[in-house]
Amino acid sequence: MSDEPLQVSIKILEKEYRIACAAHEQVDLRASARLLDQRMREIRQHGRVIGTDRIAVMAALNIAHDLIQLQRAQPGLNNDSALRLYELQERVASALADDDHEAIIEAESAEIAPVDASIEAVAPIPAKPLDAPNERV
Repeated sequence: MSDEPLQVSIKILEKEYRIACAAHEQVDLRASARLLDQRMREIRQHGRVIGTDRIAVMAALNIAHDLIQLQRAQPGLNNDSALRLYELQERVASALADDDHEAIIEAESAEIAPVDASIEAVAPIPAKPLDAPNERV
């Protein structure tokens, strides 16, 4: 895929704009233009704001406000969360490595030790599934 920018035509409030963007960003650019056009049309229909520039500023403020509300409602992976996730991954990897090590030792022991026919096989207790929402590091 080429990194060379494309010229994409978008239309906002009956005015056409040519915007340069990377090929892989074309779909998102068009979706953004549709959202902005829709918001600007809504503001214009309510008739409280006059002038394309003012309508554009109000639409941009409304979209920015929506973005901030979404970020607050669904915070991204901050440093503390990233560290906790890393530590949890390390614990899981360590536990799996220990299980693999124990299985190898058991297999080696089984080859060396004589088999006692009087010992009944016991089914292993199934591991409790990881409850990610309640997991604490």
